[in-house]
Parts: sequence; C-alpha cells; structure tokens
Amino acid sequence: MMKDFQKLDTVSETMNALTKEGFTDDFQANEKSIQAVYSKKEYQPEDLKIVLTFRFEGKTDPADAVVLFAIVANDGVKGTLSMSYSSESNQNEQLIKQIKRLDYE
Repeated sequence: MMKDFQKLDTVSETMNALTKEGFTDDFQANEKSIQAVYSKKEYQPEDLKIVLTFRFEGKTDPADAVVLFAIVANDGVKGTLSMSYSSESNQNEQLIKQIKRLDYE
C-alpha cells in the first residue's frame, strides 16, 4: 500500500490515504519540541522518524507549495507534519531537519 502513495496528486488525497494507514496524529514543530496535537505528547527530533516525504507544487502560486512528512514516534504514535515552502511557514525547520529520515536510506 505504501508504494501507492506516490500516485496521489493532492495534499488532501495523500493525507486521507495516510490516515487510513494509521497516521492519525498531527505533528507541529514549535520552538523547542515537536508536539503531537491529538495525543498531546511532546517529542525531540531523536524520538521521531520520517518514513515518507511528499512534495506538492502550487499550480498557480509557488507560495502554495507544501511538503508533507509521514512520521513515526519511538512510542508508536504515527502522524503527519506539513510545512509550507513560503516564508510564512510556522514550523521550526531546524528541528524538522534533525529528524532521522528513513525515506532516504
């Protein structure tokens, strides 16, 4: 099933497919940690692994481009983290860059 994700065209289609695969939480990278919104857990980058990465280009506006990460925590929590390519991204990119990426190994 995981290999079929690359055939999806939109962020919403991809998020729906990931939710069906158990990626039900929503991660947010703030100033000092990465939080799982629904389970209310807090993580450091070393507690997480990026297992899939998706890039979506804005068709009419490059500022609409988004990267979506499928993340698994060391305690089994699975979720997604989305980050806009625009300067208005509210995610702490430095923390995200520290997460181990299994999708590149």
